[in-house]
Amino acid sequence: GKLPAKRVQNIGDLGLWQRSRAYHDLIGFINGTSAAIQGVKTTDEIYESEMLRQLLKLFDNLETLVAQNPPLEQPQRFGNKAYRDFASAMREQLPELLAQLLPADKQRFHNELLQYLLESFGNATRIDYGTGHELSFMFFLCSLFKAEILQEQDIVSAALRLFNRYLEFARHLQRTYNMEPAGSQGVWSLDDFQFVPFIWGSAQLAVKSPFDPSKFVDEQIIADFKEHFMFISCIDYICKVKTGHFGEHSNQLWSITDVPSWVKINAGLVKMYQKEILSKFPVIQHVYFGELMSFESVSPGTTISSARLGNVAPPPSKRICIGAPNLMPPVPTTVAPPPPAEALISDLNVGDSSSESSDSSVVLRASTSSTSLVAEGSGDKSHKQ
Repeated sequence: GKLPAKRVQNIGDLGLWQRSRAYHDLIGFINGTSAAIQGVKTTDEIYESEMLRQLLKLFDNLETLVAQNPPLEQPQRFGNKAYRDFASAMREQLPELLAQLLPADKQRFHNELLQYLLESFGNATRIDYGTGHELSFMFFLCSLFKAEILQEQDIVSAALRLFNRYLEFARHLQRTYNMEPAGSQGVWSLDDFQFVPFIWGSAQLAVKSPFDPSKFVDEQIIADFKEHFMFISCIDYICKVKTGHFGEHSNQLWSITDVPSWVKINAGLVKMYQKEILSKFPVIQHVYFGELMSFESVSPGTTISSARLGNVAPPPSKRICIGAPNLMPPVPTTVAPPPPAEALISDLNVGDSSSESSDSSVVLRASTSSTSLVAEGSGDKSHKQ
């Protein structure tokens, strides 16, 4: 296929991006996956196909490259220059490793998949890593389904095995090479480096959660559940790399403890991702588009799927969140198109997408500095009877 290219050249192109097939596919993929992993622990036994196992092995190869390029002794704290040696070794070896695992009839997707994968691990010039690199890996994952390299039954393991392995490796890079957070808004962003594991992590907790959102910063909860839930593994990592009171270094996450249910947290986080990451020019200008993740506009009136959380998901055979060529969620629901990036909406009400009736909803407040997750209403009555 033709080589992927960057398509968002100026702020005006953000509207085209938000109407693109890639944008709709990405949100459909995130929400469809959220529905599929509800109530599933990262440690549960889940189906892993041979292809998924081959993809996991890529990370064993990447770990070896890190071991072969240990950090250098250098005066400056951030941005260890040995990262550049790792990055150049990765660029040398990944093309062949990826070609080896793709079936013959999927080789035509090699260049596009490779481009997304290469952009997933940080920037070698700046020695930084951020949500834009994470987004490139999301394009890689979504493309694997679009190309039918991964199948419908791989949805759970793509999140809880493959993405989780990516997350662990990204943290390993951040620590080994003291990578700078790319374009971080510091205390106003959800996290210096990641966003998606909070979305998927809250989905895991949307049914049968062993603890309330108010408890996720408790030391005991973190110790007991960090292996089992992606959300808590993120909190654990933040506590390892930051010092001081959680509410000071991670104010946005701290504010989530007030939201009454994980279902509402998930809905709020998806909205926040669309607004704080996906509509920011400094992030999207670096994104590549190709045939699988296409910049072509969807037909007018196409709605973006929302996650239907709060009920246990149906068995995988009934779970269609990825289909080629169109991605349609199990239950299409009408959602207004995302607001233009420059419009500061004072209130974004996110209705409760679960079946419970409740008088509280998550409101995303666009303050002068950033969006925050605020719970409104008198709490979630449904599970406290």
